[in-house]
Amino acid sequence: MTLTSTCHCGAVEVSVPRAPERVTLCNCSICRRYGALWGYYLPREVVVKARGDATRGYVWGDRMIRFVHCATCGCVTHYDLIASRGDDDTMAVNMRMFAPEQVGNVKIRRFDGAVTWKYLED
Repeated sequence: MTLTSTCHCGAVEVSVPRAPERVTLCNCSICRRYGALWGYYLPREVVVKARGDATRGYVWGDRMIRFVHCATCGCVTHYDLIASRGDDDTMAVNMRMFAPEQVGNVKIRRFDGAVTWKYLED
């Protein structure tokens, strides 16, 4: 069952094939500011539709991923890899863009991206 949502103003639409089994709450310097809950998908599973130049990207640090947000309302919709590493690449979709009833009672995994780079409950 495809799930579809938009940023706050509706200029960016994101569709995924299903709710994730779990999402990641990361405490790194950027994710804690975004407040995102990341659901991971293969890039070919995610459809992002944006009006004209509705999206902006932000790249920093090791320049491996690009965070994408709406240029109008500022909502962070997803992040993707700058350079592909192969068929098993993943991208992250901000599941906070979706209505809670679309996502359900998904398990939240806490990831220490600030210090240890490990999931805290593992």
